Amino acid sequence: MRKAKPRKHVILPDPVFNDQMVSKFVNHLMYDGKKNTSYTIFYKALDIVKEKASKEEKSPLEIWKQALDNITPQVEVKSRRIGGATFQVPTEIRPERKMSVAMKNMIAFARKRGGHTMADKLAAEIMDAFNNQGGAFKRKEDMHRMAEANRAFAHFRF
Repeated sequence: MRKAKPRKHVILPDPVFNDQMVSKFVNHLMYDGKKNTSYTIFYKALDIVKEKASKEEKSPLEIWKQALDNITPQVEVKSRRIGGATFQVPTEIRPERKMSVAMKNMIAFARKRGGHTMADKLAAEIMDAFNNQGGAFKRKEDMHRMAEANRAFAHFRF
């Protein structure tokens, strides 16, 4: 390779839980550079999750992490043009991209939800993902189904 690899940007852990994953999630949630607002939304959502899941023995942060694991896709399909035909080729996803896709899906489906505040919508999406349901979980299932259906083209992997 001619060029040097670009350095990974170091993301500082969040102030409350001291966790880098929370910071990444908040960065995805953020609009117009308003990080404080995003942190407020996220922490309120976790408070709502705490109220909803009072019978669970897990902490709200553990519930959120489990919900993210439940909606994390393992494979995706990429379009690949071979001899005039376009094939949907199933490929494994890098670990960083897995988390990124899961976070983006959770936030996107939370935004689409009906509800009063973003914190309410996000809390509802977290609880649904924790219980293996909801839009983000359905999206993961669809991605896996597409990859399974196109498994015959796996030899076109690049």
